[in-house]
Amino acid sequence: MPAPSVQRPRWVLRIATALSLLLLATGGAGYFMLSSLSSGIHRVDAFGGLQDRPRAGHGLNFLVAGIDRRDSVSAAERREHRLGGQPCNCTDALMLVHLSRDRERASVVSIPRDSYVELPPHTNRALGERRTAHPAKVNAAYTHGGPPLTVRAVEKLSGVHIDHYVEIDFRAFMKTVDVVGGVQVCTQRPLRDKYSGLDLPAGTSRLDGGEALAYVRARHLDGASDMGRMKRQQRFLAAVIDKLTGSSGLLNPLRFREVGATLLGSVRTDAGLDTGAVFALGKALHGFSPESSEFATVPVADMDYEVPGLGATVRWDEERARRLFDRLREDRPLKPRRGRGGSGSGSGSGGQRKATPVEVPPERIRVQVENGTAENGLGGRVDRSLARTGFATTGAPATAEPTDRTVLTYDPEWDRSARSLAAALPHAKLRPVPDHGAVLTVTLGADHEKVRRVRPADPILDGADVWSAVTGDEVLCT
Repeated sequence: MPAPSVQRPRWVLRIATALSLLLLATGGAGYFMLSSLSSGIHRVDAFGGLQDRPRAGHGLNFLVAGIDRRDSVSAAERREHRLGGQPCNCTDALMLVHLSRDRERASVVSIPRDSYVELPPHTNRALGERRTAHPAKVNAAYTHGGPPLTVRAVEKLSGVHIDHYVEIDFRAFMKTVDVVGGVQVCTQRPLRDKYSGLDLPAGTSRLDGGEALAYVRARHLDGASDMGRMKRQQRFLAAVIDKLTGSSGLLNPLRFREVGATLLGSVRTDAGLDTGAVFALGKALHGFSPESSEFATVPVADMDYEVPGLGATVRWDEERARRLFDRLREDRPLKPRRGRGGSGSGSGSGGQRKATPVEVPPERIRVQVENGTAENGLGGRVDRSLARTGFATTGAPATAEPTDRTVLTYDPEWDRSARSLAAALPHAKLRPVPDHGAVLTVTLGADHEKVRRVRPADPILDGADVWSAVTGDEVLCT
C-alpha cells in the first residue's frame, strides 16, 4: 500500500476551470462582466526567449498547468481536505487543450506529471545558474525555469505548438463548484478512500466543492487506480461542462459574476490571452456542450521507468503518442464522430454488443492461467481465449494441483480488475489474497465451461487509437 503522502487534485480541476473561463464569455453580458473583472488576472511571461518551436498547426492550443502552491489555503482547510505535506512549487498537473479551428470541439490530453523528458539548456531560476540539457520529470520544469521552461518541455515532448498558457490555483475550483450549486456524479459501487476522505454510496450523488476535490484526487480505490481516477475525472469534467452550459448554469447575471470573480481571482495567463481574446473565444464556443468535448491520455509504455538520480518516471509509447499529437496538429478528432460513416469506435458491431461490459478495460489486467484439470492443453486454450477478448495474459500457462472448482486469485488492491476478469469467467470463485500482486491468477477446475467476451463499459477507440478517447456526453450520468 502506498504511503499516505500528499493527495494532489489532478488535471480535471484545472481544465474544468479553464473551460469555464471561456464559457463565461458566451452570455450576452459576458464582455462587460469579464472586462470589469479582468484586473484580477495575473500575467506571466510564458514565451519569452523560446526558440526552435514546433510549427503552428490549425486550431488553438492551450497548456493548462496546476501548480502545487498552498499559500491560498488556510491551515484549517488543509486539515479539512487532507492537504498535508509541503508544496513542491512544481506542476501538479499538465494538460494540452486543443480548440478546433471551427470552435466546435475541445480535445483534452492529460500529461502524466512524472513523464520523462530531456530538459533543454536553461537558467535555473532558484539557483541563478546555467544548466545544460539534463533528464528530469516534466513537472520539475516549472521548478527549474517557470512557465517558459514548462512550455518548452511540453512542446519538446509533444511536438505541438502552444498558443496560450493558463496557470490556476486549485482552491478556486472548489469555490466554483459551490457557486454553481454542486455537480452530479454517479458510480456503480460505493467509493471510499480514507486518504482523500472520499465516501460515496453507489448511485448518483451531488458533490460540493470539498467532496468534488476528494472525488477527483482519490488514488487508493484499486491497484489500477490511475486509470480509474482518469475515468472519474472525465466523468466529473463532463458534468461540470453540462452544468455550466445548461439552462440552469451561467445565464443568471449574479451567478455569472460570482463564478467569474472566483475564477479570475486565481488565474495566471500569458499576456496574449486578454479580455478581448477570451470574449471572442467564448462567443465562438456558444452552444458548446459535453458532446463537444473529448478526453484522452498519453499512451504509456512504462509506468515505472527507472532513471538514475530520478527514480521511477513515466515513459511514453513514442509511436502511439506521436499519432495522438499528430491528430491535434492536424485538427482532427481524437475520437471519430458518430453518425458520419465509418466504423467509429467499433462498439456498434454485433460482436461488441454481445460482449459483457466491464469497469476496467481488459488490456489493463494481467492474467496468469494455471491448469488444475486432467485435460491436456486446456490452460493454453483458455490463455488464448482470454487474450482474444483483450486480457493481458502471460502467454505461459502453468500446471496446478487438481481442483474441482475454478478459482480466481487476486490482491484486494485489484478488486475492480478481479470483477472485470470474473465477467469473462462467471463460474469462477473469487479468492482475495493480500500481497498477491498485480497479476491475477486463474486456476482452472473441472467445472470450467468457456470464456465469455467482455468489453470496456466506457467507450474507447479500438485498434491504433489506443489513447481511449471518450466524448463528454458518453460519461455523463444517465
